[in-house]
Amino acid sequence: MNYPSRLIEDAVNEISRLPGIGKKTALRLALHLLKREEEQTRSLSNALLDMRTKTTYCAKCHNIADDIYCNICANQKRDQSIICVVVDTRDVLAIESTNQYKGLYHVLGGIISPLEGIGPSDLHIDSLIERVENPGDFAQVQEIILALSPTMEGDTTAFYLQKRLKSTGVKISTIARGVPIGGDLEYADEITLGRSIISRVAYD
Repeated sequence: MNYPSRLIEDAVNEISRLPGIGKKTALRLALHLLKREEEQTRSLSNALLDMRTKTTYCAKCHNIADDIYCNICANQKRDQSIICVVVDTRDVLAIESTNQYKGLYHVLGGIISPLEGIGPSDLHIDSLIERVENPGDFAQVQEIILALSPTMEGDTTAFYLQKRLKSTGVKISTIARGVPIGGDLEYADEITLGRSIISRVAYD
């Protein structure tokens, strides 16, 4: 593609580095910013720079934060006796969007994957054990919910966490796995359908 300006080309190349954005979309975004007020572009660039340079991570759960503790850990109204273990911040946002969970979180920062060279020592597992054994100013942990994806890596990580947490005596649970709401049984894969039968609950 022949660009009318090297500056436009540079902007398109940088924007297209973002996931899910191709050259055409990047060009459309660049031209949009070019037409807007200069202050809008400056505000965008400042916000992105601040996000990159000033964002920190919660000292307790490793979620993205603005202070020493994230907004969730600092919220005294949350149930501190329950910790939901997730892979990353995207999982926290997904669960929070349901408005069904009122406990705390622990972000592992990844998942055990020998093929990718990711082992337990690369994740925030030791700090999870520390939270359970030494809650400090927080309430004693009564339950750990393992909210990990139902993949081989996810199951491996869950199994490892269960072994590490077994000696603490804390209750360990996992999120339910089954047929999605609105889904037809005939289209469900065998593993999902099988787990739905095994993890059946009482009909209320």
